[in-house]
Amino acid sequence: MSFSLPDFRRKWSCRGYMSAGAAMVTAALGLSLVLAERAEARKYTSPLDIFGIAAPRSRPAVHSARIPLPRPRPQEAPKASDEAPPEADSKPSADKSGADKPAEAAPPAQKPVSACRLALTDEIAIAPSIPDIRGPGACGGEDLVRLEAVVLPDKRKVTVKPAAILRCTMASAIADWLRKDMAPLATSLGSTIGELDNFDSFECRGRNRVVGALLSEHGKANALDVRAIKLANGQSIGLTDRSMSREVRERVLHSVCARFSTVLGPGSDWYHEDHIHLDLAQRRNDYRICQWNVWDPLPQVAPLLPAERPEEAPPREVAAKPEVKPEAKPGAKSEEKEGADDEAAEKSAAPAKKPAADGSKSQPRKPATKKRR
Repeated sequence: MSFSLPDFRRKWSCRGYMSAGAAMVTAALGLSLVLAERAEARKYTSPLDIFGIAAPRSRPAVHSARIPLPRPRPQEAPKASDEAPPEADSKPSADKSGADKPAEAAPPAQKPVSACRLALTDEIAIAPSIPDIRGPGACGGEDLVRLEAVVLPDKRKVTVKPAAILRCTMASAIADWLRKDMAPLATSLGSTIGELDNFDSFECRGRNRVVGALLSEHGKANALDVRAIKLANGQSIGLTDRSMSREVRERVLHSVCARFSTVLGPGSDWYHEDHIHLDLAQRRNDYRICQWNVWDPLPQVAPLLPAERPEEAPPREVAAKPEVKPEAKPGAKSEEKEGADDEAAEKSAAPAKKPAADGSKSQPRKPATKKRR
């Protein structure tokens, strides 16, 4: 870029005071820019000013804050003790120690107790609660108990052997059945209930243990298999025992079918020929199943061995020993044998007296005589 005087004159055509005024305006604009730049530099330190050569930053003005004073202590307030207790200095306070420790995780919220659990007290059954079971698939359940014994109205305990894992509602139904139906039945037989024979309770499996079948109520802890009820006098009420009275078994049948939604026994299928299945399965329209054929008692078969001799029978007579006859001498005939020989001789001589067929007279034969030796 070239600069010449004629070009300058052509650009600034006015002379005299006009040229001086233009120079003053230019100088004023330059000075204002320099001052503005320095003022801005006071606010922000240059990143290249490592030695602090630049102008210092301006500090904002400090204003005194007015701090409110506490209210005066009322006259009726108790006086604070001047001396602090000695334990305060030696032992840290509970709040201070708690603040130093890390915050612990809050315990999980407890589940509300069900109405069945509140009703199933120790006066009805010994059934402690157990944690919920979450098995494979849909196995398990909530509100579970371990039914160990049922307490009768007279405070006697009916032991459940082995202890059954059931839902609270199923355990409560078993307890009511034993207390209200089976206890009077045992009383009519002249005894009390002592034990419940538990064949099966909770088990994660399909129906009838068939692989791939629908989940059994046993897998939901909602079923119990009963084989017998044992009495205190040693007698046992076998629910499928055909030697038991038919009337007793029918009373048990009517009681369980009125209380449980499913009852399976002999005649339902061959899986339940030796026990009774009870459950509380829920179906539409409260549909119930009661399949249990109470068979007639088995016919009486004659015993293979003779019955034992009664005590009141007379004593047996001792058989007499046979008499021993004296031995005969060799070569001598007994009197009985000699008589037999005489009869044989007479019979042989009798046909000789008949007349001959040709009319001639036959001569009489002499009787045979025995030779005696």
